[in-house]
Amino acid sequence: MKPARLASSLSACLLGAMLALAAPAAAEEKLDKVSFGTNWVAEAEHGGFFQALADGTYRRYGLDVTIVPGGPNVNNRILLIAGKLDFFMTANTLQSFDAVANKVPVVAVAAMFQKDPQVFLAHPESKVTKLDDLKPLTLFVSKEGIASYFQWLKSDHGFSEAKVKPYTFNPQPFLADPNSAMQGYVSSEPYAVEKRAGFKPTVLLLADYGFDAYSTLIETRRDLIDNKPDLVQRFVDASIIGWYNYLYGDNKPGNDMIKKLNPEMTDELLAYSVKAMKDHGIVDSGDAVKDGIGAMSDARMASFFDKMARAGVVRRDIDYRKAYTLRFVNKGVGLDLRPKP
Repeated sequence: MKPARLASSLSACLLGAMLALAAPAAAEEKLDKVSFGTNWVAEAEHGGFFQALADGTYRRYGLDVTIVPGGPNVNNRILLIAGKLDFFMTANTLQSFDAVANKVPVVAVAAMFQKDPQVFLAHPESKVTKLDDLKPLTLFVSKEGIASYFQWLKSDHGFSEAKVKPYTFNPQPFLADPNSAMQGYVSSEPYAVEKRAGFKPTVLLLADYGFDAYSTLIETRRDLIDNKPDLVQRFVDASIIGWYNYLYGDNKPGNDMIKKLNPEMTDELLAYSVKAMKDHGIVDSGDAVKDGIGAMSDARMASFFDKMARAGVVRRDIDYRKAYTLRFVNKGVGLDLRPKP
């Protein structure tokens, strides 16, 4: 090879090597930093978000995401409102209605759970098979439960607060009384009762009896929607992909991250929770079957608002339509990741 061509070739190789080294740095610079706060410590019910972070989905959507777990002494929703977080995982649609009532400028942009996971657990010997069978029993209900879903049980199903005792998130009073029922989440409390007491409780999912709240919604501020709609869309889309991968793919990356943040999450509990979410259609049912995970609809929002207004949980005069937007969902994102029947 002639010296001139050798020098040219070496220069080209050197330039190529420099570009190769610079490429990751350049890609890194293009990532948009995003912070997302959950409403509780890391658990399977947040699995799709951790999966999207752990398996690189967020990064592939141009996002450098930091997940900030919640907890008993953490109020991530306040941090969202204050501009310290970009997105927040709110528990259910009622919180979105409450934001409108209090003129808080946050909006739900996706609903990762089509069904609220709220359940009642009963002893097998009580022979409970349907919701009305709970009425004669002592019901352990939390203060938050009394103010929300129990008002719907009263207005739509004729339940009485006279049968209610305070639920303090300790299952012992329920375990000691076979003529009682206890609130819980379908993906966690049944497992805890079975492990602790050695029996499989009867489980009634309120969503199957008309409590049609969305749950595990993504909220953000109106100003972020107005100023950075592309970023909102990418975060929603990547989160949806994360949920498909968590439910139907290799969810080890997400679970490993959850266990690192919350050592109380065992492999057995995580597997139980994922199975419960799939068996009960918590994430992937209803409108999500056609429109993709995260789906929301005006009709569903109107239905739930009417029930909550009738129960006296929310004021009839608020404009509940300000609580959410369909702009970023119902696009069929990730449908190809669902296993074929």
